[in-house]
Amino acid sequence: MPEIDVLLRVARTLVPRPADAEDLVQDTLIRAYRSIESFDGSHPRAWLLTIMRNAQINRTRRRRPELLDDPDAALEQSDEQDEHRHSPEAVVVGASFDAVVVDALDALPDRFRQVVELIDVDGLTYAEAAEAIGAPVGTVMSRLHRARTRIRNRLAAAGLAPRSGTR
Repeated sequence: MPEIDVLLRVARTLVPRPADAEDLVQDTLIRAYRSIESFDGSHPRAWLLTIMRNAQINRTRRRRPELLDDPDAALEQSDEQDEHRHSPEAVVVGASFDAVVVDALDALPDRFRQVVELIDVDGLTYAEAAEAIGAPVGTVMSRLHRARTRIRNRLAAAGLAPRSGTR
């Protein structure tokens, strides 16, 4: 029970709609209940996050067979579309700091945004975030650094943060 809030926060970073996040948590808890006899009792959060990650991977595979295509090409296309949609001028004009930050987060590729949300928003440790997304801790740290750099650059472009090298 104490892990449900964490599961829900992590699920919200994995799926776009709140209803889907709730379904993912429910599916995770059902899977955990069914396999409780295989659980050794240590690290329940990591165990549940692993179940959640695997459940989400299975759901995504069933719904989107195009994921078998090259994921890097899809991410590059997404990046190019985001850059054309959100020019720095549009962000600066009449935007508050929060709106610019939200825009910068939305402009991140999913792999970067997900790590920022897990660590900076949800407060997970690097190890917990790595477990949640199924990647090594070093990969999580690298993605977080790149994501923060992109956010900082967006804030600087909007005049809300110092340019690189001028701290």
